[in-house]
Amino acid sequence: MYRVGILTISDKGHAGEREDTAGPELGRLLDPQIYQVAATGLVPDEHEAIVAKLVEWSDQDHLDLILTTGGTGLTPRDITPEATLAVAHRLVPGIPEAMRAAGLQKTPYAMLSRAVAVTRGCTLIINLPGSPKGARESLEAVLPALPHALEKLQGSPAECGTP
Repeated sequence: MYRVGILTISDKGHAGEREDTAGPELGRLLDPQIYQVAATGLVPDEHEAIVAKLVEWSDQDHLDLILTTGGTGLTPRDITPEATLAVAHRLVPGIPEAMRAAGLQKTPYAMLSRAVAVTRGCTLIINLPGSPKGARESLEAVLPALPHALEKLQGSPAECGTP
């Protein structure tokens, strides 16, 4: 069972001006036989707030997977990738590449996503779009590989092969 945190990054959501629908959507996609949503949170598009929550959930709570939603676009307030990179130990570029490739099958706007995926210690952190549809479609694109990724991140000596 992998412990997951779902962090919504939204100024309007944090101010109570918008309901968080993307975070709960992500939780519904996670198979309860494999994943336990151990933490949820909502922070504004502020570098320090995002970094603090990612560090807390990785270093103190020892979550296996953190999914962020929001702040991956091109507006001046979209700083989730920069905050995520600030806490990164290693990059996992194939995850956002796969999400963008899948998204491009549906909309040319997918190429505008600046989402990143990184590891911090034994935690995998993945940025997802802020819209429920974009978040769902992006997670669906990579969900089949996540159990293997988490197993390897936790040090499994098993051979890597085709799924």
